[in-house]
Amino acid sequence: MGDWLYLIIAIAVVGVLTLAGLLTSGRRRKEVQPPSGRTDVIAPPPTETDVATGAPPEPAVDTAEPVVEAPAAPTLEKPESTASRLVRLRQRLSRSQGGLGKGLLALLSRERLDEDTWEAIEDTLLTADVGVAPTQALVERLRTRLRVEGGTAPDAREVLREELIELVGTDLDRRVQVTGTDGKPGVVLVVGVNGAGKTTTVGKIARILVAEDLSVTLGAADTFRAAAVDQLATWGERVGVEVVRGPEGGDPASVAFEAVKHGVDNGVDTVLVDTAGRLQNKAGLMDELGKIKRVIEKQADVTEVLLVLDATTGQNGLIQARVFSEIVDVTGIVLTKLDGSAKGGIVVQVQRELGVPVKLVGLGEGPDDMAPFDAAAFVDALLG
Repeated sequence: MGDWLYLIIAIAVVGVLTLAGLLTSGRRRKEVQPPSGRTDVIAPPPTETDVATGAPPEPAVDTAEPVVEAPAAPTLEKPESTASRLVRLRQRLSRSQGGLGKGLLALLSRERLDEDTWEAIEDTLLTADVGVAPTQALVERLRTRLRVEGGTAPDAREVLREELIELVGTDLDRRVQVTGTDGKPGVVLVVGVNGAGKTTTVGKIARILVAEDLSVTLGAADTFRAAAVDQLATWGERVGVEVVRGPEGGDPASVAFEAVKHGVDNGVDTVLVDTAGRLQNKAGLMDELGKIKRVIEKQADVTEVLLVLDATTGQNGLIQARVFSEIVDVTGIVLTKLDGSAKGGIVVQVQRELGVPVKLVGLGEGPDDMAPFDAAAFVDALLG
């Protein structure tokens, strides 16, 4: 009987312990909840007070009002006046082109002007890209005048100056037609091959016009080169000029049309249209350039077609000029990089070949390093 009593008591004790273990396990399961799986909320780390007290951290509350910053208005630049540009034209050209004039003067100042001297003068002019026919004509006139008028050094310089000015041309209309008629804007179409500096030229012309208190719209019709569109937009922002642009790879004629339409609707003085660089051997692209001009003229006359040429390209630049003039009837030349080359004779040659005047020259990398071309200033710079 006693053994059974001990067995019953032992079973009862084991049962009580088992029940107590089950209750404890249940409480633990209630205290430790499974993760919810959310990862889009990240709580801030607990503060030192939270760690010390063991209390859960208080949620961070941002009581500040949201601030919306208005975009800062760009500081508009004041472009340089035309008068000061012409002063710099003389200075820059005299530094870079002075070697040509000094070389000619040294030869013409010799006591005896023999055949060898005249051949050296011809070589100097040809090296400067004046061209064969203009060189021969200039040398012939110099020989005649110096033989008749005498050959002292001061006379030689004055004779050379007069003949060079005549060669560069004083009877050409170098004005850039930037305003239209009947209340419509002037439309300036800027063309040229890649690398000549077309987009930069458009930006610099815009600065000249702004300095003359004219209102300007830029048309970014070089749609195949996003960098060109962005570059033109930057030029416009700097002087407060609006830029009309289209989708990348879009129809250039459509952009040109919209730019001119904007100019007409808003009473703008001048619309400058930048075009894609055209290689003269790609007939399709050249035809497209003709299309752009035709589309523009449905709204307003194209008052100027400026061909941008790199002054350092020499004969190759002249070939480009001929092709462009056949397609779009070029009315003026813009010579860039003139300050970096001793081949200023390209001015003479391109005008003689095309019958088109050089109207603007680029003199450096600065935003205002472009000026109207002046024959006398150019020759004076050549002679130093």
